[in-house]
Amino acid sequence: MTAPLQAIIFDVDGTLADTERDGHRPAFNAAFADVGLDWEWSVPLYGELLRVTGGKERIHEYLRRFRPDFVPPPKSGSESASPSLDAFVRELHRRKTEHYVAMMRDGVIPLRSGVLRLLREARDAGVRLAIATTTTPENVTALLASAPEPGLEHWFEVIAAGDVVPAKKPAPDIFQLALAQLDLPPAACAAVEDSDNGVRSALGADLRALLVTVSSYTEQQDFTGAALVVDRLGEPDAPSTALAGTLQGFPHISLDALRAMHRRAYSMP
Repeated sequence: MTAPLQAIIFDVDGTLADTERDGHRPAFNAAFADVGLDWEWSVPLYGELLRVTGGKERIHEYLRRFRPDFVPPPKSGSESASPSLDAFVRELHRRKTEHYVAMMRDGVIPLRSGVLRLLREARDAGVRLAIATTTTPENVTALLASAPEPGLEHWFEVIAAGDVVPAKKPAPDIFQLALAQLDLPPAACAAVEDSDNGVRSALGADLRALLVTVSSYTEQQDFTGAALVVDRLGEPDAPSTALAGTLQGFPHISLDALRAMHRRAYSMP
């Protein structure tokens, strides 16, 4: 008999909000401008760089592919030697995070359709909430604080984020950390993701009750292994469309729909 659903573990970027194209990307570009770099990450280029998870890792990938001879400049007003590449990337990423947090403070990026409704349903039913993401904790806090629900951050019992694990998605480490902090087995949980790297990470942690809600950058990716793939969580007046798997008669992703997906995922061989 399948154990009841006790917790839902959410990814953040692309899942809770479609933050990548109009949030993280312009924040990176603003950070580049801050330090006098002529780099400009276009929408298509950023889509390519998203194949690498983690902001600092993304900068390193850009340098490897497009600026292999780049040498970090000395700090402004300093005659000392250039900082190490790792130190330069860390500082650049810190600036990017400041820009992103400021954008979230201004309410630039809303939560995706159905997210707040589903969170409320889960909370009201006593289903525990957690986050497993490669983005920094500051980014998570800023996004949740910008939502039209005071104290939303505190609804999440666990926020596993950033550099707290040895390997980022698609490695399973961040989901395994969230499960350990919840003190629950994978079979008691459902995961909600938006990318193929997230799918591989969740499945690697044995989270078979896996829902994918595709985002602007991920709709063409391979989500093999996910229990259900939809275009959005949806609302009563804006139904979800199943792209893979079945909604089992539910018009949108409600808590009851997640419970049905969870039962189905763990009852199948």
